[in-house]
Amino acid sequence: MEELKVGDVVVRKSYGKDVYFKITEIIKGEDGKNIYILKGIELRIIADAKGEDLERIDLNKVNEYNEVFNRKINARIKKILLNRKVPIKKDRGEDSVLGRPGKVLHIDGDEEYLNICLKGYKKLGINVVGKFIKEENQPDVVIDFLREVRPDILVLTGHDGIIKGKDIRDLNSYRNSRYFIEAVKRAREYEPSFDDLVIFAGACQSFYEALIDAGANFASSPSRVLIHALDPVFICEKIAFSSITKFLSPSEVLKSTITGDKGIGGLETRGKFRETSHKI
Repeated sequence: MEELKVGDVVVRKSYGKDVYFKITEIIKGEDGKNIYILKGIELRIIADAKGEDLERIDLNKVNEYNEVFNRKINARIKKILLNRKVPIKKDRGEDSVLGRPGKVLHIDGDEEYLNICLKGYKKLGINVVGKFIKEENQPDVVIDFLREVRPDILVLTGHDGIIKGKDIRDLNSYRNSRYFIEAVKRAREYEPSFDDLVIFAGACQSFYEALIDAGANFASSPSRVLIHALDPVFICEKIAFSSITKFLSPSEVLKSTITGDKGIGGLETRGKFRETSHKI
């Protein structure tokens, strides 16, 4: 078999080939054998595996997987747009939103996922500023970015995961949860109000309870499952385009996500859409 290389798309045989990964790095283990660092294609997970556990996926299957992924996302976005309930004015045959939706600051530890999310925000008509910042650096920059962007909604995400065999109640069991937690705490020092600044924080298998305790409105992952790369976008859309007169229940917000309530949980949260009488 041809040697695996960076950029190959693979599955893990020991996990039933359930998730498609891209190889991002190859390192030498203590036994001299290669250890492959893997990143989920559509799920926010980083993992590692030995070569004997990996199976390369051929290009045709990868293309088919990508087509299914894109169809699924486009169908979800179309449904969201059809169900969106905000004031609309017909202007020369085009629809204009009569109001100001919430503005989003999205800080992501993965540049590729960030770009996927930015495309999703654009399709959904969301005003967003995206920043690629590694997870460990997010606490140090979050307040500066909040002052610069002055968003209504803050997203802190990237990669996470539970170290195999560790206690899920111990913060040291998580790859990056400590950084998301600290960034949330600093954001709450800047803006304590859960209504004025809505925060989503976390990635795959993140320490949900600690993130909520730190001050997040929404976080992952209550059941320590993998979350979809675009779930933060769908949460932001629901909040950004819901009226400031409306409090959204967690179940209302999570209906928009792909992962659902096993992957994301949260608190009752006020919407961010402000209606106006004229086009802005």
